[in-house]
Amino acid sequence: MSFFGARPAVTVEPKDVEVPNLPTDSVSAIAFSPTADILAVASWTNEVRLYEVNAQGQAVGKAAYSHEGPVLDVCWSKDGSKLFSAGADKAARMYDLQTGQAQQVAQHDEPIRCVKYFEANGQGMLVTGSWDKTLKYWDLRSPNPVASVQLPERCYALDVVYPLMVVATAERQIQIFNLNQPTQAFKTLTSPLRWQTRTIACFPDGTGYAIGTVEGRVAIQHVDDKASASNFTFKCHRKDEPAPSKSSAVYAVNDIKFHPYGTFATAGSDGTINFWDKESKTRLKTFENKGGPIATTSFNHTGRIFAYAVTNDWSGGHMSNKPDFPNKVFLHPCKDEEVKKRQKK
Repeated sequence: MSFFGARPAVTVEPKDVEVPNLPTDSVSAIAFSPTADILAVASWTNEVRLYEVNAQGQAVGKAAYSHEGPVLDVCWSKDGSKLFSAGADKAARMYDLQTGQAQQVAQHDEPIRCVKYFEANGQGMLVTGSWDKTLKYWDLRSPNPVASVQLPERCYALDVVYPLMVVATAERQIQIFNLNQPTQAFKTLTSPLRWQTRTIACFPDGTGYAIGTVEGRVAIQHVDDKASASNFTFKCHRKDEPAPSKSSAVYAVNDIKFHPYGTFATAGSDGTINFWDKESKTRLKTFENKGGPIATTSFNHTGRIFAYAVTNDWSGGHMSNKPDFPNKVFLHPCKDEEVKKRQKK
């Protein structure tokens, strides 16, 4: 059942700004700095490139560094001085914007799918989630992990809003951690959605999280059992087939990102993006098909810029990869009416 209202009318607007000089293979992850308009772009070319968005809204190349395999995830330190990346080379790296130097800071036995930075008691920490079925915590002053946690399956998605951390693994398992006690999940459950988890995102206030799956559904979940009455699921990123067929084409929800206002964006294999308000259960905006799957997205620190990558999301397997497949990143200037919460009905 869909809890959200009818799709809002699409208006003709100025074109979004394209980021120039991208890596030549699929973009896997993008992330804005938490303190400045600097966008990190990770790719299957083993590269991470950084772009600065100037006052005119144009992106200018700033720096780049490499892994020894495809890069699968990127994140920033709280002060924006360091960028972290992780990937198929089983390593995580730290890039220092001041020195322009990158160094390895983490290692797993299999590719690292997720990397997140958080601060506990004033100390910066890194957590990495891998296909070797472990989480590892790293004090950046030490070459060895300070703790390792066995997961029920391979890590597919992970998000942190301190002290909340939510980890999604294969076989639809969800583990919830309080990072004040990081070595033991305080809740383990099976996803309320019946298909493979593709993405997970914590609410900005840390009271819950959103799950997206390969089958065009999103679940809104609260951590506190007393708030479970507010949990719900809805369909999205689907396209009705022409009559007389009564079926729908179903697409993966590739990414969920929350805006500072508490609203959120979903991006799908159907090439569309939606902005949502979970409180009023309203779809705020729809970006029509962008000519290819949307694999990854990011809001900047003020919520005024929304970046999204039109690229191969590999939802069709390696057979879907073609020489002319789009590989672009765009910057969309957000208006308040697109991202502000609505009055509850």
